[in-house]
Amino acid sequence: MSVEERFRIVRSIGEECIQEEELLNLLTKKPQPICYDGFEPSGRMHIAQGVMKTINVNKLTSAGCKVKIWIADWFAQLNNKMGGDLNKIQVVGRYLIEIWKATGMNLENVEFIWSSEEINSRAHEYWPIVMDIATRNKLPRIMRCCQIMGRTDQDELTAAQIFYPCMQCADIFFLKADICQLGMDQRKVNVLAREYCDDTKRKNKPIILSHRKSGTLCFLHTYKTGGYGEDSLFGDCPPRRCHVITGGGASSWGLPTLIKKQYIFKEREREREREKQ
Repeated sequence: MSVEERFRIVRSIGEECIQEEELLNLLTKKPQPICYDGFEPSGRMHIAQGVMKTINVNKLTSAGCKVKIWIADWFAQLNNKMGGDLNKIQVVGRYLIEIWKATGMNLENVEFIWSSEEINSRAHEYWPIVMDIATRNKLPRIMRCCQIMGRTDQDELTAAQIFYPCMQCADIFFLKADICQLGMDQRKVNVLAREYCDDTKRKNKPIILSHRKSGTLCFLHTYKTGGYGEDSLFGDCPPRRCHVITGGGASSWGLPTLIKKQYIFKEREREREREKQ
């Protein structure tokens, strides 16, 4: 595959790329760039989240990239997800991985890394980066990054949540990422990482490839009362409840095609076949 074709595939993921020239240069010089993606295990996975991550990851690996998916269990605990219970958070993390497998994610060049395990095993590498980022930035700059946690700088935050952006910024360097492949809502902390490179005279700034947040997908179902209601469509919904899809994003993501090919619910279909045997 030519460098131009690889660039076209990788670039197609992002609504915004900072900077395109750097991305082309990276793909020219490095056969297998490292892409960083991450998520907080915080509950059931919306089907758009599951399908879109699979599509994006498969595009990246097809273009020769290695994708490191950061399972941010400690971050979810800092952000008080699942009541701050790390055991529950890790159960959710394992569930999310299974959903991505079921949607057809090609895992050949994908590495799932649990933040709690990796940080504990390499603490001598991780915490100096976090501390350096924290000491080089004023509190207002860090507060502007609170969007990454689904918060605003007007919210009443815990000290842990204020520290969160410094840690996420450090993740990029800790994982030796060449490309930050995250949603637009994570853009501010990725820009912070590039600014940190300027401050520390680091070369090879991480390239930011920001994708738009996927639209809401819903299914319609009939209540016992005979009325109709609208509800969210999750990755673990039984196939029989997903016969009609409505809501923003369905046509733009090409999801009906994916559903016809049974990428989304193939695990559920396998279970039904086993039950028939």
